[in-house]
Amino acid sequence: MGKRLRIGVVGCGAIGSSLAKKIISDFSPSARLAGVYDIAGERAKKLAKQCGSPKLAISSLGRLIAISDLVIEATQAGAAFTIATKTVNASRDIMVMSVGGILTHYRKLRTLAQRKGSRVFIPSGALAAIDSVKAAACGKIEKVTLTTRKPVRAFSGVAYVREKRIRLDRIKKDTVIFKGSALAATRAFPQNINVAATLSLAGIGAKKTTVMMVASPHLSKNIHEVEVESASGRIISRTENVVHPDNPKTSYLAVLSAIATLKQVLEPVKIGT
Repeated sequence: MGKRLRIGVVGCGAIGSSLAKKIISDFSPSARLAGVYDIAGERAKKLAKQCGSPKLAISSLGRLIAISDLVIEATQAGAAFTIATKTVNASRDIMVMSVGGILTHYRKLRTLAQRKGSRVFIPSGALAAIDSVKAAACGKIEKVTLTTRKPVRAFSGVAYVREKRIRLDRIKKDTVIFKGSALAATRAFPQNINVAATLSLAGIGAKKTTVMMVASPHLSKNIHEVEVESASGRIISRTENVVHPDNPKTSYLAVLSAIATLKQVLEPVKIGT
């Protein structure tokens, strides 16, 4: 058996906790959980105990990066680029879950990773169309549209909703609460619309990708519909996601996508583009 990949998790919320536990339960032959870190230290300590060892709680981001080969960022958009930059500067690999946080800094991060010999992994997330969009982008794409429908409660606490004085409690039917570019969408909904950032990076960019956000009182799932018009043909995709049991703002598939990406990193056979 070769050396196991040391994986550190930054962010001990619903996604980070799920991934940390999966690393232990599913990847022990080829990887091990090096540690967990959260700016709220108590959350890291709680997760470490759940993972079987209080020693897994690491007191600083720098220390976690130092003891890891791969860092998984599972925090929030506002912190993602800083975490990614520190990780790559240390010549470590990183998996970014808060993709909206690196969208406008993508080229800078990519250049830094090339210089440092690091890899940046961006999972497909809660979206089914990423492989086909990546392929279509190797030719010519004319138009990309993402329509996202989520339960009303998924938008609670969002600053954009407060600023626009949108009364979520008064929504009785499917209501468009946002329409604009993917770049604007990721800024307005940093915790809700990472799929728009990922779709943009795979396709024609954040300024040219159109996003529509719909709040629905009838849904219990997050639904993402993608329509692409390209030289290679028309792509239509609909993904109906079960919400994460511990966080209605994200989809369970987003966690599974990260696990699938980790499998791509660790296994000799890679499926898909």
